[in-house]
Amino acid sequence: MVGYDPQADGRNISSSEVAVAGSVSGLVTRVMISPLDVIKIRFQLQIERLSRSDPSAKYHGILQAARQILLEEGPTAFWKGHVPAQLLSIGYGAVQFLSFELLTELVHRASRYDARDFSVHFVCGGLSASAATLAVHPVDVLRTRFAAQGEPKVYKTLRDAVVTMYRTEGPLVFYKGLNPTLIAIFPYAGFQFSFYSALKHVHEWLMPAKGKKNENLKNLLCGSGAGVISKTLTYPLDLFKKRLQVGGFEQARATFGQVRSYRGLLDCAQQVLREEGPRGFFKGLSPSLLKAALSTGFVFFWYELFCNLFHHMKKVDS
Repeated sequence: MVGYDPQADGRNISSSEVAVAGSVSGLVTRVMISPLDVIKIRFQLQIERLSRSDPSAKYHGILQAARQILLEEGPTAFWKGHVPAQLLSIGYGAVQFLSFELLTELVHRASRYDARDFSVHFVCGGLSASAATLAVHPVDVLRTRFAAQGEPKVYKTLRDAVVTMYRTEGPLVFYKGLNPTLIAIFPYAGFQFSFYSALKHVHEWLMPAKGKKNENLKNLLCGSGAGVISKTLTYPLDLFKKRLQVGGFEQARATFGQVRSYRGLLDCAQQVLREEGPRGFFKGLSPSLLKAALSTGFVFFWYELFCNLFHHMKKVDS
């Protein structure tokens, strides 16, 4: 079970093991979903409509974008920014799951609320994700820049990117897009954790006999469902974040089509609405939902799997 469960005293997992399980789940999942992440970012940053009817649109569908990227940039392009993305996933997973476990335990010990309630998981999930975001946001900016750049590359290596960005844009460049990220991540992660728990209860209610038999499949399916619901409810803020993170990086996107500069979150939202219409807020939603289903499902799947593995190892040792 993700989060503190007062009825599961038998699962004796230390804080370091929780952090390791969160890190490894993020690492494995990131390798698997990186191509979808690159396509999603390209869609989010495209000003032109994602439609075949727009002759100036570089990308207009998932398969078309995959073929185009493969043809122009080669197969390694689907893992552009993979090193910072892995650092992001490892650090984020460790901080998020450890914070969530500690917060839900704190709620149980310091209040009258049930640590397994939907509302408790929503608040604790949001707070844990906010803490993780503050810890790894600079790496997220680097990941977005690498995934967004075309050929020839502006940044050759991770070190080159850090030095160049710091010299040309100052230290605050590493926190571009932080406001919409924090605004979006609290409800997104809150919904992830709360819907994951709720969907598991629904699954157990619908199929009580198969609950323990198909535990891993249940974790995967419930995680996927939670990811899709959460991403749909909070998607526009993710798009604003990506647009703001590539501010000052326009020269690297000249080959992709039009570029825009935004003064902040509100200006970004107004420009998108004015130029691209309400549908502009949901550019890249299809690959994003596919990515959310896979990433959230696999993150919870691997996390629960590694926590159970640590628990069984302790039982064997004792």
